[in-house]
Amino acid sequence: QVQLVESGGGVVQAGGSLKLSCAASGSIFVIMGWYRQAPGKQRELVATITTSGNTNYRDSVKGRFTISRDNGKDTVYLQMNSLKPEDTAVYYCYVVRRLDFNNYWGQGTQVTVSS
Repeated sequence: QVQLVESGGGVVQAGGSLKLSCAASGSIFVIMGWYRQAPGKQRELVATITTSGNTNYRDSVKGRFTISRDNGKDTVYLQMNSLKPEDTAVYYCYVVRRLDFNNYWGQGTQVTVSS
């Protein structure tokens, strides 16, 4: 059974930093990453990382956010710097299981950036 435990959300002023963590268990995951959803908007990809370390970012976070993973701990991190009010959203951990390429979502963690 796949379980995802997220942590690290909160409230920060514009220009500040936060680090999100997501610990996964129950399988081996080929892709780990983060999506976000702001009120009234569709869920959007923020960043993903493969087992080998290949990363993918949405353009608006490039240069500000850094995704990383600890394969030994099956944990993915999202370091968010220079946060902007438009980064305010619920951030969801996302993983793709190697066994069958099914994807799984965390419960979400709120990130609020005040201006």
